[in-house]
Amino acid sequence: MKTLNAILKTCCIALACHALAPAALAQTWPAKSVRIIVPYGTGGGADILARQLGASLQQAWGQGVAVENRTGASGNIGSEAVVHAPADGYTLLLQNSTMVANMGLGVKVNYDPEKDLTPIMLLGTTPIALVAHPSLNVKNLKELQDYAKANPGKLSYGSCGVGTPMHFVMELVKQKTSLDAVHAGYKGCAPVVQDVVGGQIPLAIMSANLAAPYAKSGRLQVIGVASQKRYSLLPDALTLEEQGLKPLDFSTWFALMGPAKMPPAVVAKIVADVQKVLADPAVQSRLSNAGVESYAGNGAALVKLIRSDKLRYEQLAKAANIKPE
Repeated sequence: MKTLNAILKTCCIALACHALAPAALAQTWPAKSVRIIVPYGTGGGADILARQLGASLQQAWGQGVAVENRTGASGNIGSEAVVHAPADGYTLLLQNSTMVANMGLGVKVNYDPEKDLTPIMLLGTTPIALVAHPSLNVKNLKELQDYAKANPGKLSYGSCGVGTPMHFVMELVKQKTSLDAVHAGYKGCAPVVQDVVGGQIPLAIMSANLAAPYAKSGRLQVIGVASQKRYSLLPDALTLEEQGLKPLDFSTWFALMGPAKMPPAVVAKIVADVQKVLADPAVQSRLSNAGVESYAGNGAALVKLIRSDKLRYEQLAKAANIKPE
């Protein structure tokens, strides 16, 4: 009997410890530095958001938060690095809607976002803008169409990459307006910004936050913004919907993810801490000045958005005959 009582006591202690383990894990995490992988180059919207988030979380956690840009394959190299990382919360992924655009395009990847990644939360959005170098001498969509008709086969545009949301938006614009413009896909937004500002390419489609400072200084002309309402950093720029292209609301969203099977307690702590950071007026102001509208959505909302956007991009890829290169 004594032996049985001892066994039962041991089992009770074990069960109690097991029940307390998630709470204890949440209290002790993070016990070391955290890495946020951005699968795109420096200077883009994802990079800006990751660095702002990392700086704030570093203060909140009392641990280092390093942002690592791991580029290539339209964001899939960085994503795969997170897929294969330990699921302990110390390696996170700051992705954007390019991942879903690639899925809609049929790009072959070595992972399933829903099975191989933990969707932690939505972080924010930024609209997409169509811009021109001032030398093109066009100020709106109508003038751009007139230019293209008067100069057949001479117009080209740069995007942040083949299969990115920007590429999809421009192909949809071409589809709706019969605009003749040849696509030049760059490896990220930063280089296409550099080339259109420098006049190496006359037209570009990019994150609106990257275009804003150049538009304000007169070095770029905004043709239109792909959102339902006017963009806060470009209040005078017409939306494409205002110019007759309805519906055309394609904002780029940003999300935080991790390897599959992350401990729920760690995910919950990350969500709670990130929500606090995004609710900070100072952080909101800095992100707004950088052109990112913060939005703290949960993992379920992120999964829903991934599924709906994947279907939308699949339909657009088929209609516009967009294919991976």
